[in-house]
Amino acid sequence: MSDQSTAPARKGLFSGGFDLGRLLLEGRAFFALIAIILFFSYQSPYYFTTGNLLIMSSHVAIFGLLALGMLLVILTGGIDLSVGSTLGLAGVVAGALMQGVEIQAMGLTLYPSVWVVVVLTLGLGALVGLVNGVLIAIFKVPAFVATLGLLYVARGIALLMTNGLTYNNLGGREELGNTGFAWLGFNRLWGVPIGVLVLAAVAILCSLVLTRTAFGRWVYSTGGNARAAELSGVPVKLTTIAVYMASGVCAAIAGLVLSSQLTSAGPTAGTTYELTAIAAVVIGGAALTGGRGNVRGTMLGAFVIGFLSDGLVIIGVSSYWQTVFTGAVIVLAVLLNSIQYGGRGSRAPRKASPPKAA
Repeated sequence: MSDQSTAPARKGLFSGGFDLGRLLLEGRAFFALIAIILFFSYQSPYYFTTGNLLIMSSHVAIFGLLALGMLLVILTGGIDLSVGSTLGLAGVVAGALMQGVEIQAMGLTLYPSVWVVVVLTLGLGALVGLVNGVLIAIFKVPAFVATLGLLYVARGIALLMTNGLTYNNLGGREELGNTGFAWLGFNRLWGVPIGVLVLAAVAILCSLVLTRTAFGRWVYSTGGNARAAELSGVPVKLTTIAVYMASGVCAAIAGLVLSSQLTSAGPTAGTTYELTAIAAVVIGGAALTGGRGNVRGTMLGAFVIGFLSDGLVIIGVSSYWQTVFTGAVIVLAVLLNSIQYGGRGSRAPRKASPPKAA
């Protein structure tokens, strides 16, 4: 009886009718981004310029990379609170390697090339994600607790490595063969910052994985109904471990890009960034219960937060009010998600296949 009574309300755009409310609800991230650009362009003549848009996009790259990893985790019904600390730890490790690795027994100091630093740092991110995934998938530790623990562990290791200090001057020296680290943060290709291109490449890769591979179907199935997916032959444990490892790698990439932009690496970098990543995913329309969401929405969510934050800075709004506005946007996004998905039932049977577009 209830299904019949709600059927007309669910037709909307997909039955040939025009439902303005549903259009605004499902496209809220896009419309919010347009509204933000129009408002701040009216407030400041410097906002909507090519140079400023590229600068803001390079800032968004950090949040976007974290959000992409977070999206994979949230699609499985999980959460990763350790990405901010993983970003900080990755930056510190990269900074330490750029300073040289001392081998006291041989009286040598090795200076690895930038690409070796990048590979080792990405491996570190994957290791943090592996620990998270094993705790959650194998030992059944709640995702919130496991990743909260790794948040403190990663941050503590970063502080121990640096004694609370910051690694500066990460440009390297030509005679040591370790130059080029600043390339990620300052160089441009076709006029676009390298960090933005890295974000675009990772976003395209994530989109292809989610929409064109069996693993993508496993991710959506695990978030839709893990038990049913397991009975259908989906390797739920392996999928869970893999998405947390991917989240760790995305956080490590973000750490490299941020350290390169700043040409320094501090143990407190990335503090509270995990909340920003979650906010970007939620603003983009993903359901925190899992099984719903896509890359396109997450990228729009990241740009909403980034362009809003930078716009408030440009027009001179106090940093305290910036926090208030950002928090209000997050609460509103969660409220809209509840409206969008609440009527459908958070645990209703869902199709295992991902959306057509990501």
